[in-house]
Amino acid sequence: MGRVARVILPLLATGLVGGLLSGMFGVGGGIVMVPMLMWWARMDQRRASTTSLVAIVPSAIVGSIGYGINGEIDYLAAGLIALGAVVGAPIGSWLLRTLPLGWLRWLFIGGLLIIAVRLILVAPERGGSLDVEVLPLLGLVLLGFLMGIASGMFGIGGGVIAVPVLIALFGLGDLVAKGTSLLAMIPTALSGTVANVRAGMVDVRQGLIVGIAAAVASLGGVALAFLVPPQVAGVLFGILLLAVVVQLSVRAIRAQRAAKAAAAAADDATPKD
Repeated sequence: MGRVARVILPLLATGLVGGLLSGMFGVGGGIVMVPMLMWWARMDQRRASTTSLVAIVPSAIVGSIGYGINGEIDYLAAGLIALGAVVGAPIGSWLLRTLPLGWLRWLFIGGLLIIAVRLILVAPERGGSLDVEVLPLLGLVLLGFLMGIASGMFGIGGGVIAVPVLIALFGLGDLVAKGTSLLAMIPTALSGTVANVRAGMVDVRQGLIVGIAAAVASLGGVALAFLVPPQVAGVLFGILLLAVVVQLSVRAIRAQRAAKAAAAAADDATPKD
């Protein structure tokens, strides 16, 4: 019984924290769940990422239902974003395997930092709507495409990009942006999970344990999103993005150090004349 508790409790705790943040901010929660699974459940990064992706599906479904019941989802925008993301995600995975990511990673981190500062300094509005015109609609597909690429390359859930961009560039209110983001990420997370299951890279049972806890907690997160004033919510989301920036920066520095160490080891192993 004690052994079961040691396995189950970290998964439940991870899901509760990730789901609360998912519902409140309209993000997948993976940026929080992945390090928690690595620290508490003793998973390696790949297994933690695939487990988190499974958990995002039920969490995003329940969270989007909460926003949808209250009329805070733009279904057209969600569909267009999802279309672009499903196309972009496998391209991002391919780029991860083929390109040196050093400068791209830091460029992405810089972009998130700018978004975080804007959210903290400029309060989002509540109640904005999308202009149904050709350019904005194409822009939503492009947003989804870039989200998918970033997800595949950096392991980032689309919400940290979608929500602030939907607010700043497309004029959506903060609640509509969060609900739309959650709905849009469902097909992306689902398609990625199916691919991971086929590749034998994930324990679905563990992912569902995390996901069930996350789905329950996401309802509380949605309730908080409606209770917290948009100014406060913007600052809190900005702080969350700053935490993402710190985490990605640590990963980037570690990757650079590992690459230098590998290059030095290869150089030492090369026979000298």
